[in-house]
Amino acid sequence: MTTTTHQGRWTLEDRIAGTPRTLPFEVPAGTAALTVRLRHEGGVLDLGCGGPDGFRGWSGGARSEYTITAGWATPGYLPGELEPGEWHVWLGLHRIPPDGVPYAVTVELSGTAPAPPEDPPLPPPERPPRRDLPAPSGTRWLAGDLHSHTVHSDGKMTVPELAALAVRRGLDYLAVTDHNTVSHHPGLPAAGARMGVALVPGQEVTTDLGHANVFGDVGWIDFRRPAAEWAAHAAARGGVMSINHPLSGDCAWRHPLPGDGRPRHAEIWHASWWDRTWGAPLAWAQLWRPGVVPLGGSDWHAPDQFQRLGEPTTWMLAERSEGDADVMGALRAGRTAVSAGRDAPVLLRLGDELLALDADGTVLIGPDGRRRVVRGDRVRFPAGPGMHHLETDRNEVIALCG
Repeated sequence: MTTTTHQGRWTLEDRIAGTPRTLPFEVPAGTAALTVRLRHEGGVLDLGCGGPDGFRGWSGGARSEYTITAGWATPGYLPGELEPGEWHVWLGLHRIPPDGVPYAVTVELSGTAPAPPEDPPLPPPERPPRRDLPAPSGTRWLAGDLHSHTVHSDGKMTVPELAALAVRRGLDYLAVTDHNTVSHHPGLPAAGARMGVALVPGQEVTTDLGHANVFGDVGWIDFRRPAAEWAAHAAARGGVMSINHPLSGDCAWRHPLPGDGRPRHAEIWHASWWDRTWGAPLAWAQLWRPGVVPLGGSDWHAPDQFQRLGEPTTWMLAERSEGDADVMGALRAGRTAVSAGRDAPVLLRLGDELLALDADGTVLIGPDGRRRVVRGDRVRFPAGPGMHHLETDRNEVIALCG
């Protein structure tokens, strides 16, 4: 075993000069495993790895060490051959106080790979009855959540555990959007098939200036590059990029993007929209660009946090087929609706009509501000272009429709 150590103190000047920083180490031929350990005092440091051929993993601030071998890797990292040459530990200087952060990084290289950890098998769960929503012939409304995390970033569940929870919550699909990594993608098809839910590959591209979800099997998005390149990468490979929680505290969206390069999709309804009488997310959408496609996401991480998987619920009007392709097709086309939950009042667009379900006594508001009272549990209205929404008599938003 050989060991390389880097140590020093990161300063506030280092942070504003650019992040992540890279610490080099050499991997000789015949290396079977590498382990990186980070120790620091104070602040918040993110951790990642790059090899001679590019990205090999990212765990942000969720881990202080990782192992990579040919056959397995710590969640967040990509297993595979440890190609000889210069590798780098990536360190994101997320929070550096004025007096700096002392750190030490140790890299251990071994000619023997440790055995992989094993997860116990999970039985498929029982699914509650599906909600039957009216849809045009050959299509169906799918209930899902477009924002969730696993142990591959800062979540607490494995991919199979999260898939099982999605089924118990009555979801038809779930986008798994771990931070700045795609190491969870290979396990999605098998876990989804076993549990009976479509798992959509995603990546939450995460920076200090805002977050965006990229949906689809489009490969890794380099979060170090400008946001316009994330959108171009996704579009070129058939994916979809969405702006996440654009008004959510220090995660608010502040990346510059030209008007004609702004994605249509945006996570208007995020779990952090505590008080839906607060109209700022809708105002932001009107200013962002015409024809915003509204999405919702719980940003689920763990059972002990305030989020509940599937709240809000994003409905997709999808072609009747199996797998995630129908979800992606509906997402690309912008056929979405968002409700507070799977069984909550919902506003659907059906051709040239809007249908308000289980929303008696609410108010339908169009993009031009026109208001109409909903009288009854199944009420149709003419549908104009743009985003519509339902509010209660106290101006609380309860449903969105693209």
